Amino acid sequence: MATRVVPGRSFTLRGVVAGLAVGTIICFSNMYFGLQTGWVSIMSMPASLMGFGIFRLLAPHLRFPFSPVENVLLQSVACGMAIMPLGCGFVGVIPALNYLLAQDEQGPINLSTWQLIIWSLGLCYFGVVFAVPLRKQVIIRERLKFPSGFSTAVLISVLHGQGRQSTKDELDAAAKGGFASLVPRDEPLQPDTVGRAATDQEHQQDAGDDVPDKGDWAANIKLLLLCFGGSGLYTLATYFFPILRNLPIFGSAAAHTWLWTFNPSFAYIGQGIIMGTETTLHMLLGAVVGWGILSPLAKSRGWAPGDVDDWEHGSKGWIIWISLAIMLADAIVSLAYVALRGIFASQQVTGIMSSLRQRVQEHGVSGLWKSPSHDYSPLLSSETETAQRRYGADEYAPVQDDNEEDAPPHQRIGARMVTIGLLASIALCVITIHLVFGDLVPLYATTIAVLMALVLSIMGVRALGETDLNPVSGISKLAQLFFAFIIPQTHKSSVLINLIAGAVSEAGALQAGDLMQDLKTGHLLGAAPKAQFWGQVIGASVGAVLSAFIYRVYTSVYTIPGDLFQVPTAYVWIFTARLVTGSGLPYRVKEWAIGAAVLFAVATITRTLAIGKRWRPLIPGGIAVAVGMYNVPSFTLARTVGGLFAWYWTHIARRTQTPLIILASGFILGEGFLSIVNLLLQGLNVPHL
Repeated sequence: MATRVVPGRSFTLRGVVAGLAVGTIICFSNMYFGLQTGWVSIMSMPASLMGFGIFRLLAPHLRFPFSPVENVLLQSVACGMAIMPLGCGFVGVIPALNYLLAQDEQGPINLSTWQLIIWSLGLCYFGVVFAVPLRKQVIIRERLKFPSGFSTAVLISVLHGQGRQSTKDELDAAAKGGFASLVPRDEPLQPDTVGRAATDQEHQQDAGDDVPDKGDWAANIKLLLLCFGGSGLYTLATYFFPILRNLPIFGSAAAHTWLWTFNPSFAYIGQGIIMGTETTLHMLLGAVVGWGILSPLAKSRGWAPGDVDDWEHGSKGWIIWISLAIMLADAIVSLAYVALRGIFASQQVTGIMSSLRQRVQEHGVSGLWKSPSHDYSPLLSSETETAQRRYGADEYAPVQDDNEEDAPPHQRIGARMVTIGLLASIALCVITIHLVFGDLVPLYATTIAVLMALVLSIMGVRALGETDLNPVSGISKLAQLFFAFIIPQTHKSSVLINLIAGAVSEAGALQAGDLMQDLKTGHLLGAAPKAQFWGQVIGASVGAVLSAFIYRVYTSVYTIPGDLFQVPTAYVWIFTARLVTGSGLPYRVKEWAIGAAVLFAVATITRTLAIGKRWRPLIPGGIAVAVGMYNVPSFTLARTVGGLFAWYWTHIARRTQTPLIILASGFILGEGFLSIVNLLLQGLNVPHL
């Protein structure tokens, strides 16, 4: 049988090295922005774009050209590194343990650099391995779209001159297509017995044949460098002029008393562009309700008598409970929908429901418990009968074979490797957590946390495939809620165990979702899943170690929590742990939190049922509103500017998306990477102006 083998080397040393270089930049950026606002992006499209730029500049010196499948490897490595600041808890759980855990909660816990590395390596693998068996179900059989993975595949296809599907219908068909559906059909078919060396037909191609027009490419690179440089210069300026981060555009009273300022950061404008108009406007709604209505109300009524900026006694800490209730309601409803839909969409359940419906139609309600009098078998065509005689009736499923077009067998990940890898990664996670925390976290609690993480990862992957949103924050909160029932509140480490359980669940769901996006990209472009898997493992390993060092450097130089790094997600983590383990709520929070939870549970149900409706964007999304509440308005306002600019670009100016992605990527990476210079200046105690 002939299996389609796409020309190009799926795994190369140069691709891995370039991926690590790109991933390092994104990793620094994600740590920087994560400690500020909790925002972390996989940035698969910018990674592919930067990787292509690197090899485009080196094209005259390449021994063989840079192919689309090699670009897939590069972005898999880079994305594996990029998510480690969040996946290993460095923007949430670890700061909560270091700075917010009280003495009666076994805190604060200050981990050494080596302990941070051990912790990171324990968390960075099992989600990656668990994603592999899920691939067959969600990508091969169900063919979920995974919008970001699909968009990255389209971008790579366009960059390498293969972007022939241009209409919306063609792109939608390609998104649900089989293996290498974005590769032009005039590519050769090769026997699946051909080895890796025999597939290197790129030796016969010119290194510049697979790139777009040189003028377009030069313009895109110029735009990327211009945005990178402009954002970097702004970042340096903020060190010497800190007022640039908090411009009092609404007046000094609103700025100093109620924290209403504007941060004209190019990076946060870029984040708003990537988030989109709908999400940023919902975040703005959260900021207006939280900081414009609830915060003054709590302050004036005496519910939060401290300074507004006080997490413990001020309205800043009061409204975070409301945002937490909204996040929990959104997570429970969304994940319940994904779980129930997965159950009722299965072939077995669909068949049973169809049979029951037919019985009711024929015999009324009594037909539900009436045994069918006849069993019928469909008539088989001569081809089907021949195939069943040859392969066996139980093994032959022609429709399933058509729907399960996959990579050649030698490019897939073997079941034995998955089994051994999954068991080893689970054992590694349990052992490393025990080494770091000792008897404070029982072995049985860690084991349950890992197993629960695997179950929740399934829902996270499905949600990501259908909606492009991986609800990792909601998944972690559900894990914390679950552990509140199995760990007694009287346990001396109940809050600590709760935090660790949530971190493990978040890590598993995040890594599984990230790899699944990458696998979708590779599936559409004909890349080898085995190469992507090992690329992700390499990226995760390096990213885990690098993230530990970056976190240690930032916490050594800056005051955390502080004006620059407020670590809001750390407060969300610790407040959730205290809430579910029985700690008391601030005055009047309970009533408002319950009301907000009910309201946004209804809103989430409405949004879920309204998928595809034109009025759906008018219903606020729970997570976006909650993020707008727990982040100070300065960040949300900048993101809203970016979201509105994206709307103008696409709907008014009607321009293409590629330059917009390049612009946003340059803005984000410029500030994230040049923040290293600010870090050095702060470490050298260079005075501000």
